[in-house]
Amino acid sequence: MALGPELEFLSAAYPPLVVLVAALLVLVLPRIAGFAVGAASLAAVLAISLLAPGGEHLGGTFLGFEVVPFLVDDFSRMIGIGLGFLGICSVIYAYSSEASETLVAFALAYVASSIGAAFAGDWLVLLFMWELMAVTSTLVVWHYGGDAVRAGFRYAVFHGTGGVLVMMAVAVHYVQTGTFVYDGSGIAGGVPALLAVLGMGVNVAFVGLHTWLPDTYPRPHIAASVFLSVYTTKTSAFVLYRAFPIGGESDLAIYVAYMGGVMSVYGASFALLQHDMRALLSYHIQAQLGYIVAGIGIGAGAATSELATAGAMTHLFNNILFKSLLFMAVGVVIYRTGKEDLYELGGLWREMPLTAVAFGLGALSITAIPGFNGYVSKGMLFDAANPGYYGTPEYQALYYLLWLGAIGTLLSFIKLGYYVFFHGESDISVPDAKPGQTVAMFGLGAACLLFGVWWQGLADLAPTLHAAGGHFEFAYPSGESELHPYSASHLETAGILTGVAAVTFVIVRKPLSKLDLSDPATVVFPAGYSLGRWSMLAVTELYAAVDRAVVDVVTSCYWIGTNPALAVDATARRLPDWMVDVEEPRPADGGRPSTIHLRASVGLTVLVLTVVLTVVLWLLLS
Repeated sequence: MALGPELEFLSAAYPPLVVLVAALLVLVLPRIAGFAVGAASLAAVLAISLLAPGGEHLGGTFLGFEVVPFLVDDFSRMIGIGLGFLGICSVIYAYSSEASETLVAFALAYVASSIGAAFAGDWLVLLFMWELMAVTSTLVVWHYGGDAVRAGFRYAVFHGTGGVLVMMAVAVHYVQTGTFVYDGSGIAGGVPALLAVLGMGVNVAFVGLHTWLPDTYPRPHIAASVFLSVYTTKTSAFVLYRAFPIGGESDLAIYVAYMGGVMSVYGASFALLQHDMRALLSYHIQAQLGYIVAGIGIGAGAATSELATAGAMTHLFNNILFKSLLFMAVGVVIYRTGKEDLYELGGLWREMPLTAVAFGLGALSITAIPGFNGYVSKGMLFDAANPGYYGTPEYQALYYLLWLGAIGTLLSFIKLGYYVFFHGESDISVPDAKPGQTVAMFGLGAACLLFGVWWQGLADLAPTLHAAGGHFEFAYPSGESELHPYSASHLETAGILTGVAAVTFVIVRKPLSKLDLSDPATVVFPAGYSLGRWSMLAVTELYAAVDRAVVDVVTSCYWIGTNPALAVDATARRLPDWMVDVEEPRPADGGRPSTIHLRASVGLTVLVLTVVLTVVLWLLLS
């Protein structure tokens, strides 16, 4: 069937290039015009994602390799919609939050690379966009200066290391398969899969590889944190799915799934211990990524892969919405009060009711309260892991881990909302969010509510999952024929989780406020700093020593060549007195020149010459 002219145009319009051009225009246009162009470029990404026909576009060869820079399928379409819509809201928020043109230009370049990674149809293009994403996101962090510079350096080291591992994985994958183009089976098994899971694990914050996340995201401008909170981690989770796709039957799948479960508990636990609001949200990026990673792992190796994969992708999509909304709401609080510590705040709902409502929309979504989008996607993941529904016995422990992560998430956001907006009376009078901030927050909040109430629309977006008569098209192992997110059993589960968290918060609130436990993984900061400093000094001092030696040798050779007599005289003076007797030099005025009297015997002289000639001969023959 022939495509209409508008669809032909959408097939040819490369989304990352559209956004990158906008990034350059932001630097030269007047502020409001530049930001408007930036938002319009992301609206174009949203339109392309919605309307572009499926399939491979802009394919060709690069350096003799087949490449597909632009692949539209159900997965990339869903991620493109989320990233495009968020980008519009983020640019509006940045404009209203007084972000500089340079920062937004860096951020748009970062967004362009992220979108390029999401739409890549081969590993070579993905690798280029992956590295570009690391570079541009580092610039977004560094731009703020101050503490963000050192954090940005650590961030760059982590992502540079992860990028090298991914590059090695792609190279070995090509050696084994002979192509870079995606074929639906993921990364090649064995060494490529192991390297890929480690390299991608850096970007998706596997436990032990996650310290860059809470270290970096609280440091830069509040608008920068909004961009950072989504594009690296969510795009990387999607790329992890490309490496371990549905039905991939990877031997690593179960380990990936359980890493997700551990991430959900670890991130929620350390979020609960945070005073810094953006650090708390950063740990919850790790926790929510844990659910996505768990779904990817189940989907790549279990019979219930359709539901698990749908849950992972819809939760990724929902995270794009509610995680950025939470960073926006907390950013407004910081913008208006100048305070980052939640224990220094309180009672702000009276001063900032719009921000409090926006925060509430995000918090109800991330904690999976019925009526909000997180409830639908997290419910899919619970059902995919639960042996009582679609799960298998080997995922029983994973199901419990996801439960613990959900309780920790509820506790964290009860704590954050309580101390910032409701605890006590506010001792400061501050204005509410600015109009642009309000528009951005409520745009995202409305989407969170929309996909919680109209869950069929979310199900229609989800790859591998389809709505039929208001029900999911799946069958329980026990023989039941349908699964509804608002069934009595699912509402009961949500009620139990919420009740347990509320009661627990009442019990632990006071002891919790006195705890100040740091993440044990942060020992890598001082260790990494010391290692980096001493290794840098070792390298630079070795280079300096070699440089000095080479310069001295060249200088000496030049001087010897131009002053042979003086060179012989200087060498003789360094020999011991029992070998030579050197007279003091005389001026060249016709008098007797200085002489060198050898004191060595004829036998010693012959011995020395024999040894020297033997060494020279050996060197020539070896």
